Amino acid sequence: MLRCLLRCWHPILLSLIVTLLFSNSVIYANEEREESPSETAPLTLDTDVEVPEAFWRTIDSESVEEVPTMAQTPAPPLEPPPMKHITLMLDWYLSPQHAALVIAKERGLYAAQGLEVEIQSPADPSIAIKLLTAGEVDLALTRQPLLHLQVHNGAPITRIATLIETSLTAVIVTGEEQAETENTLAGLHYGYTTGEGRDLSIPRLLPRSVQQTDDFTPPINLHFDPIRAMREGQIDAVADGFYHYLPQQLATEGINTHVIRFDELDIPRNDGLVVLANSDTLVRRADTWSRFVLALEQASHWIINNPDAAWELLISAHPVLENDINANAWEDILRRMALSPAALDSRRYAGFETFLLKMGLTDATLPVSRLAVDPHTL
Repeated sequence: MLRCLLRCWHPILLSLIVTLLFSNSVIYANEEREESPSETAPLTLDTDVEVPEAFWRTIDSESVEEVPTMAQTPAPPLEPPPMKHITLMLDWYLSPQHAALVIAKERGLYAAQGLEVEIQSPADPSIAIKLLTAGEVDLALTRQPLLHLQVHNGAPITRIATLIETSLTAVIVTGEEQAETENTLAGLHYGYTTGEGRDLSIPRLLPRSVQQTDDFTPPINLHFDPIRAMREGQIDAVADGFYHYLPQQLATEGINTHVIRFDELDIPRNDGLVVLANSDTLVRRADTWSRFVLALEQASHWIINNPDAAWELLISAHPVLENDINANAWEDILRRMALSPAALDSRRYAGFETFLLKMGLTDATLPVSRLAVDPHTL
């Protein structure tokens, strides 16, 4: 019975507790209303708002602080990477055939490739390749036939670009042009300036039988001064003269001449002007040579597209080039410029090796890769 009463009492007790808590909360709410008789009206745009004085700061109490700005400490300017300086030695004095080299420099094409190219003229054309093999210059110019002969002599040089795609030299003979025969050509007294004339053209002009006669006068080395030799009557012909310039220069001396091109002597076509690098450092400096040749290509295309502007820029940069002889040669040189200087005609170089072997000037043929490369493929 007692246990039954206890079970009934618990719910009743819980109900009483809840009732008392509810009553207290109602009494507390009524007291709050009595203390705040007027309820706070909702705020509107017209409502007056009073801000406690504690939130206000007088002007005198404000501290002046500097506002940091980006302009106060600007970031230091980015310095361009250092330019790579390279030296290039010409094959002889500066002329329009070197236009791509000059234009690339004047138009900032080398600089765009991170290069600073110093162009030098040799006091003696024979020293350019010697300085290149000795590491005294980075690049040098020559003609393809001389490249072959020098490499066979052990020079560590390799062609990396072509500036002029056809030969610039020929046999320059005094007198008016006539129907020459082997006998008339064999009877002339020749001079030469390089191994190209001595070893290639003269043997085609002077058969061995002529050279073995008692009255034969051997060719002479002109030491790069054919004008003086012709003026003084020392020779009848130059075996390797620049046909764009030498005939006109001799004409100013009152000497008439005519030209015999090398293809008339069955000498294979060859590159008239090439850029050489030292083969011992070729692979290590491949990226530099690739960028250099790219600048040359851009210059060549600009020259072809703007021949008049190119000529004006050329003579503006080097006033010594402004003369009638160079101006008359300009149009013909433009037709011979290589538009893809890096491109390599392997057939041409292999064919010239075969020609040298047949002439008995070499003992074996060299692989083309030893003579010339496309620097973009290294």
